[in-house]
Amino acid sequence: MLRIVVIRLIQAIPVLLLIAVMAFILMHLIPGDPAVVIAGADAGPAAVERIRHELGLDRPILEQLLNWLVNLGTGDFGRSLVLNQTVLSAVGERLPVTMSLALLSLVITLPVGVFLGILAAYFRGSWIDAAVMTLALVGVSVPAFWIGILSVILFSVTLGWFPSAGYAPLLADGPGAWLSSLIQPAFILSLFQIGFLARMTRSGMLDVLDQDFIRTARAKGVSEWRTVGRHAFRNALVGVVTVAGIILSLLIGGSVVIEQVFALPGIGRLVVQAILARDYPLIQGTMLLFGFAFVVINICVDLIYLWVDPRVRYD
Repeated sequence: MLRIVVIRLIQAIPVLLLIAVMAFILMHLIPGDPAVVIAGADAGPAAVERIRHELGLDRPILEQLLNWLVNLGTGDFGRSLVLNQTVLSAVGERLPVTMSLALLSLVITLPVGVFLGILAAYFRGSWIDAAVMTLALVGVSVPAFWIGILSVILFSVTLGWFPSAGYAPLLADGPGAWLSSLIQPAFILSLFQIGFLARMTRSGMLDVLDQDFIRTARAKGVSEWRTVGRHAFRNALVGVVTVAGIILSLLIGGSVVIEQVFALPGIGRLVVQAILARDYPLIQGTMLLFGFAFVVINICVDLIYLWVDPRVRYD
C-alpha cells in the first residue's frame, strides 16, 4: 500500500507542475494591475511604478515564473500582496471553515444520494423512479446561489431558524453554534451532489441487478434486503466510491459560491477577494493547494478500492 502511495505522489508531480504554470499564466492574463489596487485610485504613475518594482512585477514574466517555481521547491508559496501575510498562513486560517463545510455536505450527500439511487434502481420504471430522477435533475440544474438566496430569505429572515451569515468555530462556540452556522450552506451545497450521486448509483445498481448472481440469490431464497443491500450494492460500491471522490473534490471547489452567499470566511471567499485585488501570489498558491488536495483525494480513492474490492490490483 505504501508503494502505491509513493507511485501516485511521483505521478502527481508533473500534474502539480502543470497546475502551477497554468495558474501563473492565467493570473497574468487577467486585466488589471495589483500595484494600482495597492496604491489606490488616486496614486500617481510614479507611486504605482515604485510598488511594481518592490513587488517584482516589472521583471520579465519568464523570470517571475522561474523565481516562483524555485520558491515552491523550497516550500515557499509566497506572500499575499494585500493581506500582509504568507499564502500558507492565509489559507491555514480559513481551511477549517472550508473543510467543515465540505465534510458536512459530504455527510449529507452520501447517505441521501446512495439511498435515492438504490430506491430508483429497485423500483425502475415506476413513479418512484421518475420522482427520484426528477428531483435529481432539479438538484443538478438549479443554480446554487439562487437556492442559497431563497433559503436565506425563508429560513433566516422569515422563520429565523438559522443565522443568515457568518461562521461559529467548533472549539470556541461549541458544536451547536457550529452546526447552526453550517447546516444551511452545507445542505445547499449538497443539493447538486445528491442529484449527481443518485443518478450514478442508480446506473451502477441497474447493471448489477441484472447479473446472474442476483437471480441466483433470489432463487435460493435469500431475502430481498440482503440481496439488494449486501450482494448488489457491494458490487456497485466501486463506482460509488469513484463518484464520492469526485463529489468531495466538487464540494471543496464549489464552496466558492456558497461561501460568498453565506459570508463564510473560507478559502473560496478568500480566492474571490484575491481575484478582485489581483493578488497573484495568493491566487496561484491557493490554486496549487487545491490541485494538491484533489491529488490526495484521488490517492485515497485508490486505496479505498483495495478495501472495497480485493480483486482490484495496481501494477
